[in-house]
Amino acid sequence: MAEGSATESVAAAHAKLRARTDIQFELPVDKPPEVPPWLRWLGRALEPLGPYTEWIFWTLVALGAVTILWLIVRSLLHKRGQTDAQATPESEVAAWRPEEKVARALLAEADAMAAEGRYEEAARLLLHRSLEDIARNRPRLLRPALTSREIGAMAGLPERVRAAFVALAAPVERSLFAGRSLARGDWDEARAAYGAFALPGAWK
Repeated sequence: MAEGSATESVAAAHAKLRARTDIQFELPVDKPPEVPPWLRWLGRALEPLGPYTEWIFWTLVALGAVTILWLIVRSLLHKRGQTDAQATPESEVAAWRPEEKVARALLAEADAMAAEGRYEEAARLLLHRSLEDIARNRPRLLRPALTSREIGAMAGLPERVRAAFVALAAPVERSLFAGRSLARGDWDEARAAYGAFALPGAWK
């Protein structure tokens, strides 16, 4: 009798415990996340490629390695090209220079303009003749729409030719794009840039 009463007491206590709402006896079952329709479609589309997954992976790895190698080689070739341009032999640079008689006649004509205060015209005259020299040595290099800065950045120019052209074009660009007239100092800058290249050794 005592044993039966004890069993009933335990059962009653258990029922009372299960009746409480502040204790959770069952864990909710998490639903798997819903797969978006586009992902299901992609999975079906790629399913035939399953047997070739490893082959595709190593192909992509190989393509990535080839791309990196190509970028490295291109960078090295670009640096080598810059070095070659800087190390242009004097004989090749000399081919870009006008004849001394022609260079002196051009400077005399430009000096006459500058003496009248026509500094812009004088500087542009030297610049245009320099463009003619570039066109003579590299007929396919120049195009009508190119600016002086674009020409100065071209890879087809020897470094000494590029430096002289950029220095000569600088005063002319200030006149055209800055909207101000050139002064005597601007003209002297352009004249020195042209003379130092066209008349090396004889320039003063």
